[in-house]
Amino acid sequence: MAQVLEFKLPDLGEGLTEAEIVRWLVQVGDVVAVDQPVVEVETAKAMVEVPCPYGGVVTARFGEEGAELPVGAPLLTVAVGEGAEGHRPAADPGTDGGAARAGEQPGAGERRSEGSGNVLVGYGTSEAPARRRRVRPQGRASGAAAGSGTAGSGTAGSGTAGAGPSGAGVPGRANGRVRAAEPVDGPVPVISPLVRRLARENDLDLRELTGSGPDGLILRADVEYALRAAAAQGGRATREAGPHPDGTVREQALAAPAATAGAGSTGSAVPPGDVRIPLKGVRGAVADKLARSRREIPDATCWVDADATELMRARAAMNAASGPKISLVALLARICTAALARFPELNSTVDTQAREIVRFDHVHLGFAAQTDRGLVVPVVRDAHARDAEALTSEFARLTEAARAGRLTPGELTGGTFTLNNYGVFGVDGSTPIVNHPEAAMLGVGRIVPKPWVHEGELAVRQVVQLSLTFDHRVCDGGTAGGFLRYVADCVEQPAVLLRTL
Repeated sequence: MAQVLEFKLPDLGEGLTEAEIVRWLVQVGDVVAVDQPVVEVETAKAMVEVPCPYGGVVTARFGEEGAELPVGAPLLTVAVGEGAEGHRPAADPGTDGGAARAGEQPGAGERRSEGSGNVLVGYGTSEAPARRRRVRPQGRASGAAAGSGTAGSGTAGSGTAGAGPSGAGVPGRANGRVRAAEPVDGPVPVISPLVRRLARENDLDLRELTGSGPDGLILRADVEYALRAAAAQGGRATREAGPHPDGTVREQALAAPAATAGAGSTGSAVPPGDVRIPLKGVRGAVADKLARSRREIPDATCWVDADATELMRARAAMNAASGPKISLVALLARICTAALARFPELNSTVDTQAREIVRFDHVHLGFAAQTDRGLVVPVVRDAHARDAEALTSEFARLTEAARAGRLTPGELTGGTFTLNNYGVFGVDGSTPIVNHPEAAMLGVGRIVPKPWVHEGELAVRQVVQLSLTFDHRVCDGGTAGGFLRYVADCVEQPAVLLRTL
């Protein structure tokens, strides 16, 4: 007899707590094999194809394309074993009566189908502990709209979850108003530690919210929406007398225009022509990281102009010889690693809890890459142990993967120093923001012909501006200036590098 097994969004590593569904690779009724990719998701780090550890027939999918799910939320259910080929969900998977609803598990005594093992970090297909029972907030319409085939939809007639900027159609949100559930006893329906921390830091009681996730699961978007709505109300919210027919209690701002048509996600009116763009995915991760860097790191910036004429000549000579072409960024990376060997203070991080500076014995060099999905910083592992040719190859591989959205979380984390070549955008200078939790970033402007005093005479030379932003906790200006001056000397006289080879 076929068994219905539930596949949950696995832990994708690197502390990621949620992912957005980009594209489903299977439909309900499709036959899948063990380890076959079933969905493509986007995290704050990269896009990943998620393989299913079970082989059988897909009986239900949970979440539409564009929906954001926390780690541990149901992705799909699969019927395995004898009779699986003819198995179909007996009812809508989002309803309480559905045979394949989220959370359905085989009995403790039933024998589970053999899986593929640990398909992703923290996700195994061996015998799993019984799923913790969630408490469904009272009055919440359960499941998906009839005929949708996915969970996470709103109430009948309201469209799918997340539809419309005003939040209409999302459980817990109605025409710009915050809808709170009656406080209930038992565990709060939230599994993301990020959501709990966000609520705790803002003194928000999660028991008063109705989650828009499967089985009333409270998502980060629900908490953020409640906080924005509370801010828009300006503390002048009042409870309407008595419960509403759906069993919930609504809090509504005294100012009625806050819930008018055309309202934004905060419930406030949006002037015609204005657009609200959610800070999520890569863009949201970049925003959070830059804001954290500005909050925590007392940074300073120094810069210098350098004559890059000899560096450009050296590169041209290298590329005129036989062998692979050498990129300019690879030469700059080689200069950075040599400079960090002389000034290791800048290849470090600050452990704020221990009040210690941690200096690394390796250089994992990050480099800023602009892609259609936003700014990402791939990391070249052990850059200090690579020559210019190997660096060129690795930069090319990571850049191509970044533009295609194929970078893994491991290729986007763990950097100890960052090189930012913003000269490709046609600008001369900038004050880079340190890539938290690193201690420094070298910025390189465009290389252009400029008047320059060379050997006592005015000449036209290829000039570049170099800027270094550094964490003032790890070193003083003398060390930062020494690092930057050494980099400039290598740019002006590449032969200086021979001393460190």
